Amino acid sequence: MKTACFFIVSVIASFIIFSCRVETKETPIKETDISEFLGQWTIDIEGGSVGWLEVRQEDNYLDADILWSGGSVLPVSNIFLARDHILTVQRSNNVVRKRDENKDPVKTQVVTSWLEITKNGDRINGILLAPRRNGLSVDSTTFTGTKLPPVPPSPDLASLKFGKPVTLFNGKDLSGWRLINESQANGFKVVDGTLVNDPVQKDGEPRVRYGNLRTDQEFEDFNLKLEVNIPEGSNSGVYLRGMYEIQVMDSYKRELNPHNMGAVYSRIKPAVNAEKPAGIWQTLDITLCDRHITVILNGTKIIDNQPVYGPTGGAIKSDVFSPGPIYLQGDHGKVAYRNILLTPIVK
Repeated sequence: MKTACFFIVSVIASFIIFSCRVETKETPIKETDISEFLGQWTIDIEGGSVGWLEVRQEDNYLDADILWSGGSVLPVSNIFLARDHILTVQRSNNVVRKRDENKDPVKTQVVTSWLEITKNGDRINGILLAPRRNGLSVDSTTFTGTKLPPVPPSPDLASLKFGKPVTLFNGKDLSGWRLINESQANGFKVVDGTLVNDPVQKDGEPRVRYGNLRTDQEFEDFNLKLEVNIPEGSNSGVYLRGMYEIQVMDSYKRELNPHNMGAVYSRIKPAVNAEKPAGIWQTLDITLCDRHITVILNGTKIIDNQPVYGPTGGAIKSDVFSPGPIYLQGDHGKVAYRNILLTPIVK
């Protein structure tokens, strides 16, 4: 009797296993369509800063570049589609844990933070999880994002129509300008008809947090002309629409890269070197039109009607279609500006 029962149970179990195999073979697991995440996204980060993400599908893997708040656009360390249609994006940094008596690293670790992203229509929502330095807890930051349409074709600059020029700096005072963050110190002042920023830090005293200066007015597309004087080793930036930084720095005789004078910071590298030595007045002639940027530095065209795909580090706006201010970076180094003239493009 026991043998008969065992035989019957074995037959039933075999049938169930066979049925499951047949069902699995006939109804394969459906793969998630990654196409819904592909493309470029502007990101609004909890606390008010701005980011950007581009997701690409290469031959047999996913890849992406990311901008998170400040700094540069950088490649991600890994990206993959996880459970429940969650896109996971990883960012990794080498962290020095120990140094020897000469301050040389003797122990390093790779620390990874990650974004968990879900999609809802043309918007994404997510959370950034970042381990604290001691590894005993994790900080979290929420964010939302909006899908960017493709950049339009480059505009015909010769056919542009311009409106009435606007003098942004009167050479007398800071009328028409204000700090972006009023709680920070203002390092800008007018000296002999020039707008000078001098963010002084005193030895032995607490570090002063200096703010960035923006125009009260906001603008759409335009041509911007100005003169700038940069001391040796100094650094600043001019933001178009509060979104795209045109780098201002002493990069005389440095090898070309997307962080040099006149570059669209970390995004567009100048085609040629056109900087003057530190301490000499230089001219910038910048045109922003239809998400394309042209930069003429000291009479030489260094960026020629090139597409800009998203915000740069330090942006205060994520919407690439809305008007925004001109803002001058005030938290880096000493710099002087004069003859700041903006002429709007009429469409």
